[in-house]
Amino acid sequence: MLRKLLGLGLFMLCVPAALAAPALVPRPPALAAASWILIEAKTGTVLVEHEADTPLPPASLTKMMTDYVVASELAAGRATLDDLVPISEKAWRMDGSKMFVRVGASVRLEDLLRGVVIQSGNDASVALAEYLAGDEAAFSDVMNRQAALLGMKNSRFRNATGMPAEDHLSTARDLSILARRLIEDHPDHYRYYSEKTFTYGEDFSTGQPITQRNRNELLWIDDSVDGIKTGYTAAAGYCLVASSERDGMRLISVVLGTNSPDARTQETQKLLRYGFRYFESQPLLAGGEALGTAPIWKGTRSTVAYGLAEDIRLTLPRGTHEGLETRTTLREPLTAPLIQGDAVGAVQVLQGDEVLYEAPLFALHEVEEAGWFKRLLDALWLWFASLFG
Repeated sequence: MLRKLLGLGLFMLCVPAALAAPALVPRPPALAAASWILIEAKTGTVLVEHEADTPLPPASLTKMMTDYVVASELAAGRATLDDLVPISEKAWRMDGSKMFVRVGASVRLEDLLRGVVIQSGNDASVALAEYLAGDEAAFSDVMNRQAALLGMKNSRFRNATGMPAEDHLSTARDLSILARRLIEDHPDHYRYYSEKTFTYGEDFSTGQPITQRNRNELLWIDDSVDGIKTGYTAAAGYCLVASSERDGMRLISVVLGTNSPDARTQETQKLLRYGFRYFESQPLLAGGEALGTAPIWKGTRSTVAYGLAEDIRLTLPRGTHEGLETRTTLREPLTAPLIQGDAVGAVQVLQGDEVLYEAPLFALHEVEEAGWFKRLLDALWLWFASLFG
């Protein structure tokens, strides 16, 4: 049971809260869009949201999941960038945005990836789906299984492209989860999203090379933006998932259902400006390092060092990290044997009376059980201690 405070149990992380400058955070901007969300990528903290769990057609934002599945196959060694992918008639005939692959051709997998990410090619998406899963329906099943593993609770994918289909839906929150995991799980792969143009093949009538621009206009007007994907259908409106990194903090925005390409860019800029201006993300406690020691009974050692499995990092309004406190509690009594990684307590991060974060504490080293005589003495001591509180 977590109940005993270590000493005072409260430790100031910075300076007293009374000395901290107040954070004057205005209300979030209202966007001309159907749904939106803004998160900090490292912590997943939601900074702004509106109708973020409303299922909507994701249009070509679907291709982020198509790409995530491909990136996972590459990471697992089940495919390579140099694989030659055959182009079926179905892929060649796809409507909408195209990479302009030719039926019967074999195309390097990496070229198709660029066709998906940069050119939003429906033909490239179907070709990859068929290559990896046999057909698009089977690939859609993989997409849905992957979505479930990522915690995308309100998404249903019926194809690899985002072309209109019944019950093909996602949400702003789910798409932010997907973008975050794509950046986190496949950082080398994510570089494709920053490429502004891609040239592939020849114009069927003129024979000239075809160069297409990345539809994410923020890549041209904001140097801090390095991805990730646009989308449009009549049902979905103009959509944009964007990621920007400034001063060590990365934000991910999702804006769904605007009425023009300019609007999706402008509304995304509003979210990013708000997030970077009024919030900051800072590390508070390091994982794997000793935060303290605690007495342990019936062991070959009298104390055990404890700490966190992972760093604690919080995203808060600017100026409010100062004055945060930590409160540490331990399981009592701690008795041997303990192995490294055993849970021994918890730490809370507080702002005034509000608990902002809680994480378990673990033993950082092993403590073996002592011999019978030491165990007997400690048992007697604990018994007497329980009698007298």
